[in-house]
Amino acid sequence: MATDDNVRTRPFKDVIRNFTPAWFAAIMGTGSISLLFHAFPYGNETQPFIIFTLIFFFLNLTLFILFCAITTARYIMFPDIWGLMIRHPAQSLFTGTFPMGACTLLNIAVGLISEKYRLGGRSFLYAMWGLWWLDVAISILCCWGMVHMMETSQKHSLQSMTAVWLLPVVTLIVASSTGGVLASVLQEYDPGYALFTQVASVFLVSIGLSLALMLLTIYIQRLIIIGVPQGVNVLSVFFPLGPTGQAGYSILLAGQFFKEALPLQHGGSAFMNDASTGNILYVICICGSFVLWALASMWMVFALLAVCDELRKTRIPFKLNSWGLIFPNGVYASLTIALGSTFDSPFFRIWGAIYAVFTLLLWSFVAINTVRLVYNRSIFEAPCLQELNLTEGSANRKECSSPHGALTSNVQ
Repeated sequence: MATDDNVRTRPFKDVIRNFTPAWFAAIMGTGSISLLFHAFPYGNETQPFIIFTLIFFFLNLTLFILFCAITTARYIMFPDIWGLMIRHPAQSLFTGTFPMGACTLLNIAVGLISEKYRLGGRSFLYAMWGLWWLDVAISILCCWGMVHMMETSQKHSLQSMTAVWLLPVVTLIVASSTGGVLASVLQEYDPGYALFTQVASVFLVSIGLSLALMLLTIYIQRLIIIGVPQGVNVLSVFFPLGPTGQAGYSILLAGQFFKEALPLQHGGSAFMNDASTGNILYVICICGSFVLWALASMWMVFALLAVCDELRKTRIPFKLNSWGLIFPNGVYASLTIALGSTFDSPFFRIWGAIYAVFTLLLWSFVAINTVRLVYNRSIFEAPCLQELNLTEGSANRKECSSPHGALTSNVQ
C-alpha cells in the first residue's frame, strides 16, 4: 500500500480521474441536514434554526456546483471512463444520487427561500418549477435507464446484491416529494399547475415505491440466505430507510395538498368535484404514510443490529460510501417529525427530534473523516478503473506497475 505521503502527492488530474458519482451522496446527506433544521419540531421558526438551515443550504449548493464542475471535467478529460462507469454493476447505480441531491436543494429553495421570504416572487418559483421538471426527466432516465442496463448490460447475482440496487428507483420517490413541496406553494399562484404537479408526483412515487418494494423483497431474501454484507458494505443496510421514509413523506404531502385543493369548483368530474374527495384522500394518505413509517422503523432496527454485529467482529473501515448513512436516516427523521405534526403526537415529535440529532452527529462524523481523507487524497477511488488498471498491468507487467488510479476499494 502507498504511504500517506505518496497518496498526498497524487496529482489533481488523478483526483479528477477518480472522482465518482458516489460523491453526490454527500450532497444528499448535507441536504437532508438542511431539511432537518428547517423541519425540527422545536424552535424551527427561531433565527438560529433558520440561520443553520441556510448555512447548510449554501454549503450544499457550493459543493453541488463544485462536484458538477469536477464531474464535467472528468468526462471531458477522460471520455473513455463514462463507458467503464456506466457498465460497472455497482458504481453506475450511484448516478441516481445526482438528481436526488439536486432535489434537496430545490426543497429549501422552494420551502424556505420562496415561500417564507418571497425571494424572486413568482419568477423565482416558476424557475424552481422548471428545474424540478428537468430533475424529473433525469430521475426517469436514471430509473428506467439503469434498471434496463442492469437487465441487459451488467452482471448481477443474489450473492453480490446490496441495497445500492435501490438507488436508481429511489430517484422517482425523491423527485415526487419535491413535487409535493412545489405543489403546495404553486397553489397560491396557479391551482391548475399545482394540481398537475401533485398528480405527476403521485405517479412518480407510485412507480418508485412499487419498484423499491419489489427490490426490498429480494434484498431480505439475500440477507436471510446469504447473510449481511461484510465490511464497509454493511452500511448499505440503512438504505431501505430511504425509499420507505421518503415515500411516506411524499404521500403525506400529497394528502395534505388534496385536502386543501379539492373539491374543484370547475369541470365535469364527479370525483374531483365531490366535497368528500379531498378528506378521503387525506385519510388514505395518512394511513399509507404511517404504514411506510412502520416499515422504515423495521429496517432501521435490522440495520442497527447488523452494524452492531459487524462491529463485534471487526472494525468497519471508512470509505466514501459511508455518506450513504446520512440521507436514509435523515428522511426517516423528517417523516417522523411530519407525522408528529399530523397526529399532534409528543411521541413522534420527541422521537423525530432525537433521530434528527442522531443524524446530525452521523453527518459530523462522516464529514470530518471525509475532510481528513480529502486532504491526503486517499478517498478518491474509482472501482470501474480497477479492471482497466488490472488489464493494463497484466499487459505491461514487465515494463511498469499499474497507474495511479489502481485502487482496492469496494465502493458499492
